[in-house]
Amino acid sequence: MTIHPISLDSPIKTKIAWARDCMHALGEFLAGDKVITSLCRELGEAIRNSHAAMIHLGIVEECRECEDVRGGSCCGLGLENYYSGNLLLINLLLGVDVPQERIDPKGCFFLGAKGCRLAVRDVICINYLCEEITSRFSPEGIAELREREGIEVRLLFQLNERILGLLAEQEKTLNERRARA
Repeated sequence: MTIHPISLDSPIKTKIAWARDCMHALGEFLAGDKVITSLCRELGEAIRNSHAAMIHLGIVEECRECEDVRGGSCCGLGLENYYSGNLLLINLLLGVDVPQERIDPKGCFFLGAKGCRLAVRDVICINYLCEEITSRFSPEGIAELREREGIEVRLLFQLNERILGLLAEQEKTLNERRARA
């Protein structure tokens, strides 16, 4: 297993395997870091707040109807390629059971019957609202959602950077041990 983050160009199943291997090898170490623990807790709350705003506005229902009735396209095949192994690792740290198989052959690997099967989504997925949504819902409601999403994105960035830093330290330590052996 390599500690170094896997390439974004890697196939999604390779990224998932890397995240699972990393969680198995370093999960306790990462979960023992007070900064990571705090950021995971805050990020989980921010995700719940963003999702609650989407439900309150009616966006979740609108997206579901679009997917079921109009064929949707926002969560299409290939969107999973934007997901890094580190983002999948963060999902595992938050207790998400990262899917191993695609459900919809035309949809994103992570798309399920009730939307995204991940808690921690890529920034493109957090930020994207189609024209149908932005024209149908109040600017005030969209602004409130964007405010909550901004908190989510900031915390995700901070957590991602912390994990990358700790992984780099662990990799350096391992390389030094190998050099001495």
